Amino acid sequence: MGGGSYSSTDRAVRAKYAGYYTDSREEIFKERSINNAMSPYGVKVRESRDSEEHPNSLGIIIGLDVTGSMGSVPHHLVQDGFPDIMDLIIKRGIADPQVLFLGIGDHECDDAPLQVGQFESSDKLLDKWLTTVWLEGGGGGNAGESYLLAWYFAAFHTSMDCFEKRGEKGFLFTIGDEPVLKQVPSKFLKMLMGDGQYEDYSAQALYDKAREKFNVHHIDIKETYSGSRQKVIDGWRQLLADNLHVAKRHEDVSGIIAGIISGGDGVSQEAPAKEEAEMKEEEMML
Repeated sequence: MGGGSYSSTDRAVRAKYAGYYTDSREEIFKERSINNAMSPYGVKVRESRDSEEHPNSLGIIIGLDVTGSMGSVPHHLVQDGFPDIMDLIIKRGIADPQVLFLGIGDHECDDAPLQVGQFESSDKLLDKWLTTVWLEGGGGGNAGESYLLAWYFAAFHTSMDCFEKRGEKGFLFTIGDEPVLKQVPSKFLKMLMGDGQYEDYSAQALYDKAREKFNVHHIDIKETYSGSRQKVIDGWRQLLADNLHVAKRHEDVSGIIAGIISGGDGVSQEAPAKEEAEMKEEEMML
């Protein structure tokens, strides 16, 4: 996978005719159950490879929370957020990004807690995988979602030339508004994947494993969560430290991702502390 190139002009024309700028979320994301092409069962590895067309490939995974209110993020990305990401990182010198989309749910409650695309470079194929994600809208009252499944998949089921040939880590982003569930049992992983590395994994263990070949980040969406913001942030901060980023609005996600990948000013290292101070002040006023 990873053939073709990203054209902002071609993508804009195609997006207009596809209705991405005008159609509702339900009209764009048509899947009403997991698409077989995105089932993780039996997937040995997803590959990001160099080619004559893309000699310096960079593997990027974007894991989208598809529970509850989080459908706003995939909708934003398909409308204009993802083109913004690609345009900025390419302009800043990353010529060969290859992106894989994941759908993330709740392995304790949902029918499809993990959905898996392919690493792609072309605008047409990237849109194909993004719009094939099933927005299940599930989740449960168990105080968390399965962001750790993205770390598991990245650690054990990806192979990237950027890392294996050049020692350059890829990028892994999860995006959501809940805490991460604390662990995943081996019996569930066997049922989900059919093959792989099986043991009872903690979130910490999977985060550490994914970090061996990825720069791992989480973007917390402030606007959608109705519980105690500071409790959620504190939990993520304890695990990820400065690799946690808080977005006030879902529209901020594209700028944060592009800034991190390109090393530009899309994200401020001072922003997390400022966000936490603002949230503490808001909660004291309640």
